[in-house]
Amino acid sequence: MGLKVYNSLTRKREEFEPLNPPRVGIYVCGPTVYGHSHLGHAKSYVGFDAIVRWLDFSGYDVNYVQNITDVGHLTDDADEGEDKITRAARRRGLHPMAIAEAYTRSYLDDMDALNIRRPDVMPRASGHITEQLAGTQALLEKGHAYEANGSVYFDVSSFAAYGKLTGRNVDEMESGSRVEVNPEKRHPADFALWKRAEPGHIMRWPSPWGDGFPGWHLECSVMSQKYLGETFDIHGGGLENQFPHHECEIAQAECTTGKPFCRYWLHNNMCTLNGQKMGKSLGNSILLKETFHDGHRLLEKTFEPVVVKHFILTSHYRAPLDFSNEALKAAESGTYKLRDAARALGRAARTAASKPAAEQIRTTLTDLEQRFTGAMNEDFNTAAAIAVLFDFSKKSNEWLSAGAGQEDLLAADTLMQRLAGDALGLKWPAPLGGEGNESKQDELIRLLADLRNTTRKAKNFALADHIRERLVALGVELRDTPDGTKW
Repeated sequence: MGLKVYNSLTRKREEFEPLNPPRVGIYVCGPTVYGHSHLGHAKSYVGFDAIVRWLDFSGYDVNYVQNITDVGHLTDDADEGEDKITRAARRRGLHPMAIAEAYTRSYLDDMDALNIRRPDVMPRASGHITEQLAGTQALLEKGHAYEANGSVYFDVSSFAAYGKLTGRNVDEMESGSRVEVNPEKRHPADFALWKRAEPGHIMRWPSPWGDGFPGWHLECSVMSQKYLGETFDIHGGGLENQFPHHECEIAQAECTTGKPFCRYWLHNNMCTLNGQKMGKSLGNSILLKETFHDGHRLLEKTFEPVVVKHFILTSHYRAPLDFSNEALKAAESGTYKLRDAARALGRAARTAASKPAAEQIRTTLTDLEQRFTGAMNEDFNTAAAIAVLFDFSKKSNEWLSAGAGQEDLLAADTLMQRLAGDALGLKWPAPLGGEGNESKQDELIRLLADLRNTTRKAKNFALADHIRERLVALGVELRDTPDGTKW
C-alpha cells in the first residue's frame, strides 16, 4: 500500500507521487526567533519530524529545508505593526541580530532535546536579501506588483487564483476586513513584498525603492525555491498560517515562474492547554524549557522531552491537541512502559540462549511491521503507529516469559529500534551508568527504596522524603503499591 497524504490544496487524501522520485523536496516554515520555543512549537515540529522520518524510512531521498525568520515578521502577522525581533531587541537593549542568534540557539537546543532531526538546509531570511530583491523586481516587471512610497506591494487582482489554498474570495476579504486599510495599498488584500524602513529601523538594506526590509511572505517562497526548485513536492506549516502567509507564498511564486509552486500542502493543527487556546496574553503559554526542567506554575511537575514527544505522537498531526497535567502524566506512564519493554527486549537479545527460529514469532513480527507501515502510510497516522508499538511491547514480554531464543529476540529488538527509534524518533534516556548497567541500576534503586521504607517505619519521615526527592531529581519516581514499592 502506497503513502497517502491529505493535501490542503485539493482538500482530499491523495496518493503521494514525488516529482522526481526517489527524491523528495520538503519545506517547512520555521520559527521567528524572538523568544524561546513553547509547546506549540513542539506540536508542529514533532509532527513534521515524523513526516520527514517516515519519508526517509520509506526509501525516499529527502531534502528537508526549514527556514529561520530573523527579520520581516511583523507583530500583526501581516503588513502592519513592528518587527517582532526588533521589538524584542529594544525591550532587552540588544541588537536585533543578538536576539536572533540567542533564540536560534535556544530553538535548536529544544529541538535536539526532543530528538528532532535537523533539516538539511536552514536558510535565514537576512541571508537572502539579494534573492528577495530580485524576486520583488521580477514581480514589478511582470505587472504583479507596484511601488508606493518606498514600499512594494503585490497586486492580488493580478492573480486570478489568489485564495485557492483556503477557498477565500478577494471580494469577501475586502468586505470582511476589520482593520484600517493602509492607504498605500490599492486593495486591502494586497501584501508587502518590500517594506520601507522608517527612521531608526535597524534591520534595513538598500534597494531601488529606498532602504527597507523584506516582507515575511516573500522570504519563504524565495528560500524554498532557491533550495528545492521552482516546483517542489511538499510544503508544511501551521494551520494558522494558511492565510495569509501560505496563500501569499503561492501567489508570489506562481506569478514569478508561471509554474505550480508546491504539489502537496500539509498543515498541522494547533494545541490548547486544558481546553483553552494557548497564548502569552492569556498567561498559559508554557515554554519547552519550563516543561523539561525549569517548571511552570500550570505544570504539577516537569516532563522529560521524550514524554512530550510521545504525547504529541499519540495524536494525528492534523488534529488539535490539548495539553494537561493528566494527559502528560498518562503519556509519561505510556512512555516508560514502552521504554522498559524495549530495554528488557534488548537485554534478553544479548544474553538469551540460541534456539531454532520460531515461525510464530517471525509471523507476528511481519504482521506488526505491516500494521505500523499501514498506519504511517495513512497520512502519517502516528497515533495508530504508537498503538502498534504497545502491541509489540506486550508480545515481546510474552516472548521473554516463554524463553524465546536469541535469534528471534534479536530480530524483534532490531525491528523495535527501527520502528520506535528510526521511524518515530523516540529516544529514551540511557539507564543510569550507561547502557548495559540496567541490573546494577535496579539493584541501586532497590537499595535506596528499601532504605526509604526502613526510615519510614522508624518514623524518620524527613529522611524518607529526602531520599524520595533526590531520586525524583535523578528521574526516578517511587510508587507505593499494595505489592510493595515500584519505580
